[in-house]
Amino acid sequence: MAALSPHSVVDFQKGERYMNTDYSICNALGCGSERITKALVIYDVGCRWSVNFWSRVKNSPSLLLPPALEIVPAVGKFHLAAHKLSCFPRYSLNFVKGAGHLDGEILETLWAPFNKISPTARSMTQALRQEVYDDHMRDFNWKKLVGLVPSLLKKYKTSNKCLEEMNQAYEQLTAVLDPDKVSGWELDALRAEADRGEALDIYLLKGDKAPTFHEVQLQLMKNPMTPFRSGGSVAWLAEGISIEDSHQEVKISMKRQRLSARIEKFHSNGQAFFKGLEINGAFTPQDDPEFCGKEEEGEEEDRELWGEDDGYWEVPGEEVEELASELMSIWMPSSIGSDKLTELGLVDLLKEERELRIGQANDCLDQLRTDLGNKAMLY
Repeated sequence: MAALSPHSVVDFQKGERYMNTDYSICNALGCGSERITKALVIYDVGCRWSVNFWSRVKNSPSLLLPPALEIVPAVGKFHLAAHKLSCFPRYSLNFVKGAGHLDGEILETLWAPFNKISPTARSMTQALRQEVYDDHMRDFNWKKLVGLVPSLLKKYKTSNKCLEEMNQAYEQLTAVLDPDKVSGWELDALRAEADRGEALDIYLLKGDKAPTFHEVQLQLMKNPMTPFRSGGSVAWLAEGISIEDSHQEVKISMKRQRLSARIEKFHSNGQAFFKGLEINGAFTPQDDPEFCGKEEEGEEEDRELWGEDDGYWEVPGEEVEELASELMSIWMPSSIGSDKLTELGLVDLLKEERELRIGQANDCLDQLRTDLGNKAMLY
Protein backbone atom coordinates (compact mmCIF):
# COMPACT_ATOMS: atom_id res chain seq x y z
CA MET A 1 0.00 0.00 0.00
CA ALA A 2 1.34 3.40 -0.97
CA ALA A 3 1.73 6.03 1.74
CA LEU A 4 3.57 9.29 2.26
CA SER A 5 6.56 9.05 4.61
CA PRO A 6 7.84 11.98 6.72
CA HIS A 7 10.42 14.19 5.00
CA SER A 8 10.11 12.21 1.76
CA VAL A 9 8.26 14.92 -0.18
CA VAL A 10 10.58 17.54 -1.66
CA ASP A 11 10.43 20.69 -3.78
CA PHE A 12 12.42 20.82 -7.00
CA GLN A 13 14.62 23.91 -7.18
CA LYS A 14 15.66 23.42 -10.80
CA GLY A 15 14.20 20.44 -12.58
CA GLU A 16 14.25 16.86 -11.34
CA ARG A 17 17.77 16.28 -10.02
CA TYR A 18 19.25 13.23 -8.30
CA MET A 19 20.06 15.26 -5.18
CA ASN A 20 16.32 15.74 -4.51
CA THR A 21 15.54 12.11 -5.29
CA ASP A 22 18.34 10.82 -3.06
CA TYR A 23 17.16 12.96 -0.14
CA SER A 24 13.57 11.76 -0.55
CA ILE A 25 14.44 8.07 -0.85
CA CYS A 26 16.90 8.09 2.04
CA ASN A 27 14.32 9.67 4.35
CA ALA A 28 11.60 7.26 3.21
CA LEU A 29 13.81 4.17 3.70
CA GLY A 30 15.12 5.41 7.01
CA CYS A 31 11.64 5.71 8.53
CA GLY A 32 11.01 2.59 10.62
CA SER A 33 13.15 0.33 8.44
CA GLU A 34 15.41 -1.19 11.09
CA ARG A 35 14.22 -4.72 10.33
CA ILE A 36 13.99 -4.30 6.56
CA THR A 37 16.84 -5.98 4.66
CA LYS A 38 15.63 -5.43 1.08
CA ALA A 39 13.76 -2.49 -0.47
CA LEU A 40 12.21 -2.19 -3.93
CA VAL A 41 12.65 1.35 -5.28
CA ILE A 42 10.54 2.09 -8.38
CA TYR A 43 11.66 5.22 -10.20
CA ASP A 44 11.00 6.49 -13.73
CA VAL A 45 14.75 6.59 -14.49
CA GLY A 46 15.84 3.99 -11.94
CA CYS A 47 18.21 2.46 -14.47
CA ARG A 48 20.42 5.58 -14.46
CA TRP A 49 19.72 6.79 -10.94
CA SER A 50 20.83 3.53 -9.30
CA VAL A 51 24.27 3.42 -10.97
CA ASN A 52 26.01 5.83 -8.58
CA PHE A 53 23.42 6.01 -5.81
CA TRP A 54 25.49 4.31 -3.12
CA SER A 55 28.57 6.41 -3.93
CA ARG A 56 26.50 9.59 -3.58
CA VAL A 57 25.20 8.36 -0.21
CA LYS A 58 28.73 7.62 1.05
CA ASN A 59 30.04 11.02 -0.05
CA SER A 60 27.18 13.00 1.52
CA PRO A 61 27.02 13.60 5.30
CA SER A 62 23.26 14.31 5.14
CA LEU A 63 22.25 11.04 3.43
CA LEU A 64 21.97 8.02 5.72
CA LEU A 65 20.75 4.47 5.10
CA PRO A 66 20.82 1.25 7.13
CA PRO A 67 24.12 -0.49 6.30
CA ALA A 68 22.59 -3.91 5.67
CA LEU A 69 19.83 -2.62 3.41
CA GLU A 70 19.75 -3.99 -0.16
CA ILE A 71 18.06 -1.79 -2.77
CA VAL A 72 16.47 -3.34 -5.85
CA PRO A 73 15.89 -0.62 -8.48
CA ALA A 74 13.04 -0.93 -10.96
CA VAL A 75 11.15 1.18 -13.51
CA GLY A 76 7.38 1.55 -13.76
CA LYS A 77 5.77 -0.30 -16.65
CA PHE A 78 4.40 2.84 -18.27
CA HIS A 79 7.81 4.54 -18.40
CA LEU A 80 9.72 1.33 -19.15
CA ALA A 81 8.17 1.20 -22.61
CA ALA A 82 10.15 4.32 -23.56
CA HIS A 83 13.49 2.87 -22.39
CA LYS A 84 15.94 0.91 -24.50
CA LEU A 85 15.49 -2.84 -24.87
CA SER A 86 18.20 -3.85 -22.38
CA CYS A 87 16.32 -2.06 -19.56
CA PHE A 88 13.36 -4.42 -19.87
CA PRO A 89 14.82 -7.57 -18.24
CA ARG A 90 17.01 -5.68 -15.75
CA TYR A 91 14.45 -3.20 -14.40
CA SER A 92 11.05 -4.71 -15.18
CA LEU A 93 8.80 -5.57 -12.24
CA ASN A 94 7.96 -8.83 -13.99
CA PHE A 95 11.38 -10.21 -13.00
CA VAL A 96 11.48 -9.00 -9.37
CA LYS A 97 10.46 -11.74 -6.98
CA GLY A 98 7.89 -10.52 -4.48
CA ALA A 99 6.89 -7.45 -6.50
CA GLY A 100 3.63 -9.01 -7.64
CA HIS A 101 1.62 -7.59 -10.52
CA LEU A 102 2.26 -3.87 -10.10
CA ASP A 103 2.31 -1.08 -12.64
CA GLY A 104 4.90 0.80 -10.57
CA GLU A 105 3.42 4.22 -11.32
CA ILE A 106 2.96 5.09 -7.63
CA LEU A 107 3.80 8.79 -7.58
CA GLU A 108 1.26 9.61 -10.27
CA THR A 109 -1.56 7.98 -8.29
CA LEU A 110 -0.39 9.59 -5.04
CA TRP A 111 -0.35 13.08 -6.46
CA ALA A 112 -3.70 12.80 -8.24
CA PRO A 113 -5.79 13.79 -5.16
CA PHE A 114 -3.57 16.83 -4.55
CA ASN A 115 -4.35 18.31 -7.96
CA LYS A 116 -7.63 19.58 -6.48
CA ILE A 117 -5.84 21.79 -3.95
CA SER A 118 -2.88 22.83 -6.11
CA PRO A 119 -4.61 25.98 -7.52
CA THR A 120 -5.24 27.21 -3.97
CA ALA A 121 -1.79 26.28 -2.65
CA ARG A 122 -0.04 27.93 -5.60
CA SER A 123 -0.73 31.44 -4.25
CA MET A 124 0.24 30.65 -0.65
CA THR A 125 3.51 31.39 1.08
CA GLN A 126 6.00 28.56 1.38
CA ALA A 127 5.30 27.92 5.07
CA LEU A 128 1.51 27.91 4.66
CA ARG A 129 1.72 25.73 1.55
CA GLN A 130 3.78 23.14 3.43
CA GLU A 131 1.28 23.08 6.30
CA VAL A 132 -1.68 22.64 3.92
CA TYR A 133 0.03 19.83 2.05
CA ASP A 134 1.06 18.15 5.31
CA ASP A 135 -2.57 18.21 6.52
CA HIS A 136 -3.82 16.63 3.32
CA MET A 137 -1.03 14.03 3.34
CA ARG A 138 -1.85 12.99 6.92
CA ASP A 139 -5.50 12.71 5.93
CA PHE A 140 -4.48 10.65 2.92
CA ASN A 141 -2.41 8.29 5.10
CA TRP A 142 -5.29 7.89 7.55
CA LYS A 143 -7.69 6.91 4.78
CA LYS A 144 -5.12 4.43 3.51
CA LEU A 145 -4.79 2.92 6.97
CA VAL A 146 -8.56 2.59 7.43
CA GLY A 147 -9.03 0.97 4.03
CA LEU A 148 -5.97 -1.26 4.27
CA VAL A 149 -7.73 -4.47 5.35
CA PRO A 150 -10.58 -4.41 2.76
CA SER A 151 -8.13 -3.53 -0.01
CA LEU A 152 -5.66 -6.30 0.88
CA LEU A 153 -8.49 -8.83 1.20
CA LYS A 154 -9.78 -7.97 -2.26
CA LYS A 155 -6.30 -8.25 -3.77
CA TYR A 156 -5.70 -11.54 -1.95
CA LYS A 157 -8.82 -13.12 -3.45
CA THR A 158 -7.92 -11.86 -6.91
CA SER A 159 -4.35 -13.16 -6.63
CA ASN A 160 -5.53 -16.63 -5.58
CA LYS A 161 -7.80 -16.84 -8.60
CA CYS A 162 -5.05 -15.68 -10.95
CA LEU A 163 -2.55 -18.07 -9.32
CA GLU A 164 -4.74 -21.07 -10.13
CA GLU A 165 -5.05 -20.00 -13.75
CA MET A 166 -1.30 -19.38 -14.09
CA ASN A 167 -0.39 -22.71 -12.47
CA GLN A 168 -2.71 -24.55 -14.84
CA ALA A 169 -1.19 -22.83 -17.88
CA TYR A 170 2.34 -23.46 -16.54
CA GLU A 171 1.69 -27.17 -16.02
CA GLN A 172 0.22 -27.56 -19.51
CA LEU A 173 3.24 -25.87 -21.08
CA THR A 174 5.76 -27.80 -18.98
CA ALA A 175 4.15 -31.14 -19.87
CA VAL A 176 5.04 -30.77 -23.57
CA LEU A 177 8.63 -29.56 -23.04
CA ASP A 178 11.88 -31.44 -22.55
CA PRO A 179 12.40 -32.01 -18.79
CA ASP A 180 16.17 -31.42 -19.11
CA LYS A 181 15.60 -28.04 -20.72
CA VAL A 182 13.06 -27.09 -18.06
CA SER A 183 15.55 -27.95 -15.31
CA GLY A 184 18.24 -25.87 -17.03
CA TRP A 185 15.87 -22.92 -17.40
CA GLU A 186 14.95 -23.10 -13.70
CA LEU A 187 18.62 -23.01 -12.71
CA ASP A 188 19.22 -20.03 -15.03
CA ALA A 189 16.24 -18.23 -13.49
CA LEU A 190 17.52 -18.81 -9.95
CA ARG A 191 21.00 -17.61 -10.92
CA ALA A 192 19.57 -14.49 -12.59
CA GLU A 193 17.43 -13.75 -9.54
CA ALA A 194 20.47 -13.94 -7.27
CA ASP A 195 22.97 -12.04 -9.44
CA ARG A 196 20.59 -9.64 -11.22
CA GLY A 197 22.14 -7.01 -13.51
CA GLU A 198 23.42 -8.51 -16.76
CA ALA A 199 22.40 -12.00 -15.58
CA LEU A 200 18.78 -11.01 -16.25
CA ASP A 201 19.51 -10.65 -19.97
CA ILE A 202 18.53 -14.30 -20.37
CA TYR A 203 14.94 -13.05 -20.58
CA LEU A 204 15.69 -11.07 -23.73
CA LEU A 205 14.52 -12.57 -27.00
CA LYS A 206 17.46 -14.11 -28.81
CA GLY A 207 17.86 -13.90 -32.55
CA ASP A 208 18.95 -11.38 -35.13
CA LYS A 209 16.29 -8.87 -36.05
CA ALA A 210 15.51 -8.70 -39.76
CA PRO A 211 16.59 -5.45 -41.45
CA THR A 212 13.89 -2.82 -41.77
CA PHE A 213 12.87 -1.07 -44.97
CA HIS A 214 14.91 2.03 -44.18
CA GLU A 215 17.96 -0.02 -43.19
CA VAL A 216 17.83 -1.86 -46.51
CA GLN A 217 17.46 1.45 -48.33
CA LEU A 218 20.53 2.91 -46.61
CA GLN A 219 22.55 -0.24 -47.31
CA LEU A 220 21.66 -0.18 -51.01
CA MET A 221 22.63 3.48 -51.24
CA LYS A 222 26.10 2.58 -49.93
CA ASN A 223 26.66 -0.01 -52.67
CA PRO A 224 29.23 1.03 -55.32
CA MET A 225 27.99 2.33 -58.64
CA THR A 226 28.02 0.04 -61.70
CA PRO A 227 27.59 0.75 -65.43
CA PHE A 228 24.11 -0.80 -65.23
CA ARG A 229 23.06 1.03 -62.06
CA SER A 230 22.08 4.69 -62.19
CA GLY A 231 22.35 7.06 -59.26
CA GLY A 232 19.11 7.72 -57.41
CA SER A 233 17.49 4.43 -58.41
CA VAL A 234 17.13 3.29 -54.78
CA ALA A 235 15.36 6.50 -53.76
CA TRP A 236 13.12 6.22 -56.82
CA LEU A 237 12.17 2.61 -55.99
CA ALA A 238 11.54 3.51 -52.34
CA GLU A 239 9.22 6.31 -53.47
CA GLY A 240 7.29 3.83 -55.63
CA ILE A 241 6.81 1.41 -52.74
CA SER A 242 5.73 4.33 -50.54
CA ILE A 243 3.13 5.32 -53.14
CA GLU A 244 1.81 1.76 -53.20
CA ASP A 245 1.37 1.89 -49.43
CA SER A 246 -0.44 5.23 -49.79
CA HIS A 247 -3.05 3.53 -51.98
CA GLN A 248 -4.51 2.01 -48.83
CA GLU A 249 -4.78 5.38 -47.07
CA VAL A 250 -6.49 7.55 -49.69
CA LYS A 251 -9.91 8.55 -48.45
CA ILE A 252 -10.67 12.10 -49.55
CA SER A 253 -10.34 14.07 -52.78
CA MET A 254 -7.45 16.24 -51.55
CA LYS A 255 -5.37 13.17 -50.77
CA ARG A 256 -6.29 11.75 -54.17
CA GLN A 257 -4.92 14.83 -55.90
CA ARG A 258 -1.66 14.67 -53.98
CA LEU A 259 -1.28 10.95 -54.65
CA SER A 260 -2.03 11.42 -58.35
CA ALA A 261 0.67 14.10 -58.55
CA ARG A 262 3.16 11.78 -56.85
CA ILE A 263 2.37 9.00 -59.33
CA GLU A 264 2.87 11.29 -62.32
CA LYS A 265 6.18 12.56 -60.94
CA PHE A 266 7.26 9.00 -60.15
CA HIS A 267 6.58 7.83 -63.71
CA SER A 268 8.33 10.90 -65.10
CA ASN A 269 11.45 10.20 -63.03
CA GLY A 270 11.32 6.55 -64.04
CA GLN A 271 12.07 7.40 -67.68
CA ALA A 272 15.69 8.11 -66.67
CA PHE A 273 16.16 4.53 -65.48
CA PHE A 274 14.37 2.70 -68.31
CA LYS A 275 16.55 4.14 -71.09
CA GLY A 276 13.74 5.40 -73.29
CA LEU A 277 11.53 2.33 -72.84
CA GLU A 278 7.88 3.14 -73.35
CA ILE A 279 6.58 2.18 -69.94
CA ASN A 280 2.92 2.37 -70.90
CA GLY A 281 3.42 -0.24 -73.57
CA ALA A 282 5.85 -2.46 -71.72
CA PHE A 283 3.24 -4.76 -70.22
CA THR A 284 -0.44 -5.20 -69.64
CA PRO A 285 -1.29 -4.77 -65.95
CA GLN A 286 -3.15 -7.76 -64.60
CA ASP A 287 -3.87 -6.51 -61.12
CA ASP A 288 -6.04 -3.54 -62.10
CA PRO A 289 -9.05 -4.50 -64.27
CA GLU A 290 -9.90 -0.81 -64.65
CA PHE A 291 -6.85 -0.36 -66.87
CA CYS A 292 -7.78 -3.24 -69.15
CA GLY A 293 -11.49 -2.49 -69.45
CA LYS A 294 -14.16 -4.82 -70.82
CA GLU A 295 -15.03 -5.26 -74.46
CA GLU A 296 -18.69 -4.96 -75.30
CA GLU A 297 -20.37 -7.01 -78.01
CA GLY A 298 -19.74 -5.50 -81.40
CA GLU A 299 -16.68 -3.55 -80.23
CA GLU A 300 -14.35 -5.86 -82.18
CA GLU A 301 -16.31 -5.14 -85.39
CA ASP A 302 -16.07 -1.39 -84.72
CA ARG A 303 -12.29 -1.69 -84.34
CA GLU A 304 -12.06 -3.48 -87.69
CA LEU A 305 -14.14 -0.72 -89.28
CA TRP A 306 -12.10 2.13 -87.87
CA GLY A 307 -8.73 0.35 -88.09
CA GLU A 308 -6.15 -0.40 -85.39
CA ASP A 309 -4.07 2.71 -86.05
CA ASP A 310 -6.90 5.17 -85.61
CA GLY A 311 -6.49 5.25 -81.81
CA TYR A 312 -9.31 5.40 -79.32
CA TRP A 313 -12.45 7.19 -80.34
CA GLU A 314 -14.99 8.82 -78.10
CA VAL A 315 -18.62 9.70 -78.52
CA PRO A 316 -18.94 13.51 -78.77
CA GLY A 317 -20.24 15.08 -75.57
CA GLU A 318 -19.60 11.96 -73.48
CA GLU A 319 -17.31 12.47 -70.50
CA VAL A 320 -14.70 9.80 -69.81
CA GLU A 321 -14.58 8.88 -66.15
CA GLU A 322 -11.07 9.36 -64.73
CA LEU A 323 -9.52 6.49 -62.82
CA ALA A 324 -9.17 7.18 -59.10
CA SER A 325 -5.57 7.62 -57.98
CA GLU A 326 -5.77 4.76 -55.47
CA LEU A 327 -6.66 2.39 -58.35
CA MET A 328 -3.74 3.39 -60.58
CA SER A 329 -0.93 0.92 -61.13
CA ILE A 330 2.64 1.85 -60.25
CA TRP A 331 5.15 1.05 -63.00
CA MET A 332 7.79 -0.79 -60.98
CA PRO A 333 10.60 -2.95 -62.45
CA SER A 334 8.84 -6.11 -61.22
CA SER A 335 5.75 -5.07 -63.19
CA ILE A 336 7.68 -4.91 -66.46
CA GLY A 337 9.18 -8.35 -66.06
CA SER A 338 12.67 -9.83 -65.73
CA ASP A 339 12.96 -10.79 -69.41
CA LYS A 340 12.48 -7.24 -70.63
CA LEU A 341 14.80 -5.85 -67.94
CA THR A 342 17.48 -8.41 -68.81
CA GLU A 343 17.25 -7.40 -72.44
CA LEU A 344 17.78 -3.75 -71.45
CA GLY A 345 20.53 -4.55 -68.91
CA LEU A 346 18.48 -3.35 -65.93
CA VAL A 347 18.61 -6.50 -63.81
CA ASP A 348 20.27 -4.55 -60.97
CA LEU A 349 17.17 -2.40 -60.74
CA LEU A 350 15.07 -5.52 -60.20
CA LYS A 351 17.46 -6.79 -57.51
CA GLU A 352 17.27 -3.48 -55.66
CA GLU A 353 13.49 -3.60 -55.67
CA ARG A 354 13.58 -7.17 -54.34
CA GLU A 355 15.77 -6.10 -51.39
CA LEU A 356 13.46 -3.18 -50.61
CA ARG A 357 10.45 -5.49 -50.78
CA ILE A 358 12.12 -7.79 -48.24
CA GLY A 359 12.66 -4.83 -45.91
CA GLN A 360 9.03 -3.82 -46.38
CA ALA A 361 7.89 -7.35 -45.50
CA ASN A 362 10.13 -7.33 -42.40
CA ASP A 363 8.47 -4.12 -41.22
CA CYS A 364 5.02 -5.65 -41.70
CA LEU A 365 5.97 -8.81 -39.78
CA ASP A 366 7.45 -6.77 -36.94
CA GLN A 367 4.30 -4.64 -36.73
CA LEU A 368 2.19 -7.81 -36.78
CA ARG A 369 4.15 -9.26 -33.85
CA THR A 370 3.72 -6.00 -31.93
CA ASP A 371 -0.03 -5.92 -32.57
CA LEU A 372 -0.41 -9.56 -31.54
CA GLY A 373 1.50 -8.83 -28.33
CA ASN A 374 -0.75 -5.86 -27.55
CA LYS A 375 -3.82 -7.95 -28.27
CA ALA A 376 -2.56 -10.69 -25.94
CA MET A 377 -2.07 -8.13 -23.16
CA LEU A 378 -5.54 -6.62 -23.66
CA TYR A 379 -7.51 -9.84 -24.04
